[in-house]
Amino acid sequence: MRRAMLECKDEEKINRLLQEASTGFLGLADGDEPYVVPLNFVWWNNCVYVHGAEEGRKMEIIKSNPRVCFTVSENAGTMVHPVPAKTSTAYMSVIIFGRASVVSDLEEATAALQQLLYKYVPGYFSTPLSKRHVSSYRSSMGSGTVVLKVIPDMMTAKEKPMDEQRQFYKGRTVQDDIGRF
Repeated sequence: MRRAMLECKDEEKINRLLQEASTGFLGLADGDEPYVVPLNFVWWNNCVYVHGAEEGRKMEIIKSNPRVCFTVSENAGTMVHPVPAKTSTAYMSVIIFGRASVVSDLEEATAALQQLLYKYVPGYFSTPLSKRHVSSYRSSMGSGTVVLKVIPDMMTAKEKPMDEQRQFYKGRTVQDDIGRF
């Protein structure tokens, strides 16, 4: 990591971001071309789980090259400074390098999909997801659903906390800050 002073090693913060972030980005290598897909995901049992159609570009790429990069980032706001080059963003990000594979165990796939339901629609369903539903579901286009699991080989995290005195708000101008910093 080039800017080591921004490295976050706090596992609690890293886990919280991975559990709470809404969207993750799955980076794949399609030959010489990068391919990045935004996805709903769940961080569960120290792995990333996503779901999707059993066919398509993403699945073809993973079959030929299961090495992936999964990224999550949350913007916490902008920090201003009278010197434009010192204006910055507060954020936290996690990058996971690993391998993606189709979850073939129906019990694990069902449990992972249940975790996705708990995350995105908590309390909505009164009964747990059934294995039968998972194994037989077909989309309107006739495709089955697969659950993908990304097992991390390496994980890095960066964080730039918000400096409350510098937090930008609508209406704040450089005139408000001249002589403050």
